[in-house]
Amino acid sequence: MVKKQPVDGVAAKDGAGDTPVSGAETTPALDLRGKHILIADDESGIRDFLRDFLEGEGFRISEAETGAQVLKALADGDYDLIMMDIRMPEMDGLAVLREMHAKKTDVPIILMTAHTSATVAIQATQLGAYDYITKPFQLDAVLLTIQRYFERQQLTREVRNLRNQLGQRDPAERIIGSSPAMQTIYKMIGRAAGTDATILVTGETGTGKELVAQTIHSNSQYRHGPMIKVNCAALPESLLESELFGHEKGSFTGALTQRKGRFEMAHKGTIFLDEIGEMTLSTQRKLLRVLQEREFERVGGSLPIKVDVRVIAATNRRLKEEVEAGRFRADLYYRLAVIEVDMPPLRERKEDIPFLVEHFLDKHRYSATTPPARISEEALVVLQGYDWLGNVRELENAIERAVVMSQGSIITSHHLLFSPYTERKFLDLTRMVRERIALRDILVEAERLALVEALDQARGDRSEAAKLLGVARPEFYAKLKDYELSS
Repeated sequence: MVKKQPVDGVAAKDGAGDTPVSGAETTPALDLRGKHILIADDESGIRDFLRDFLEGEGFRISEAETGAQVLKALADGDYDLIMMDIRMPEMDGLAVLREMHAKKTDVPIILMTAHTSATVAIQATQLGAYDYITKPFQLDAVLLTIQRYFERQQLTREVRNLRNQLGQRDPAERIIGSSPAMQTIYKMIGRAAGTDATILVTGETGTGKELVAQTIHSNSQYRHGPMIKVNCAALPESLLESELFGHEKGSFTGALTQRKGRFEMAHKGTIFLDEIGEMTLSTQRKLLRVLQEREFERVGGSLPIKVDVRVIAATNRRLKEEVEAGRFRADLYYRLAVIEVDMPPLRERKEDIPFLVEHFLDKHRYSATTPPARISEEALVVLQGYDWLGNVRELENAIERAVVMSQGSIITSHHLLFSPYTERKFLDLTRMVRERIALRDILVEAERLALVEALDQARGDRSEAAKLLGVARPEFYAKLKDYELSS
């Protein structure tokens, strides 16, 4: 390795003599020899110093001292990477980036600058710069930045192979998954869609119940009519009845005109009643009549209105338990659940996660003009090891956030941000008893999960979490320590 004295803007390597830069953070099999780097800086001393250092590491080096020379070099040759100073005569580094961005020149840029600011960093990132380093810089930091870029290239190849393994999906498909659980769902949808039977879609929040309803509608005899959606949890009882059945002029204060309800609007189509478990008993009674007789009266009206409408309802509640508790009418439940489609939680079909990830990467692009971001295999392993209490909706949010954090490039595990207390917070008693787990161990796990839930609801405030559980703070803190939750 060539040794030179530091010049202005360049600091010597850490360590003495010819001690090589540690490659511990790079992929062991990464071979960088022969990679072609263009160094662009108007100071010849910095160019010379970087050239000698990087040639000693096995790179091929070319040089430019102005922005115009950079653009000419790009037109005349092929480069694996450009290291470019921001401040150069004639055309500065940001101007070169803008020109490259306009011409869609796909060569990665590492900017060098002695005057870092938030504005410069944001502009450089938006224009596609891979990274920037500040002067005076350490040579080992320079090499590490370069190595990280080529590591990302290697990840790109891994991702491409992974995408080939997953294959291409039909973009028209709305529900994603090929697991046995989803195959059962597809069969039920196929059998139910062609009938006019009322359908109840159940499952935890975020499992895709509305997508199931849309798919049933699209494949039914009512597909040429409208699909009208009503969120029963979003409206108070006084407004929900009017929303569903409409009202006559003057039927109540504020009813200045006659208004059609959602059932009338859905005539010859489908009405989707989401969160049906939140409906009051009084409204349930009126809904039951519509299902039985296919007619209703508007609020304040007396004339029956007949409708031909397909009814699909959805809930995240266990309606059988609600019936037993007296909060839901048994006769309405059996009317709704002529066919019941129970959506599995994502933790029970983790083999579908790669396909869902590919779908969300395509849906949530970094910008309208950029290709989908890609995901590394190690990040995919992390996603498949997570329990996803929020199900598919939580996964989609995580992928959208990761696309932003990775700037639409390669998503690694570092871009996956999870809540510190978001983890599995339920007991799978069926599994635990089947596997003959001792009662004392089940109770221990229940206590641990109660601590986690309390911390989650208290947003990490341990004093508030102790109050939620009715436990004295010293005892609560001791339990956190016992379960290694104190951090």
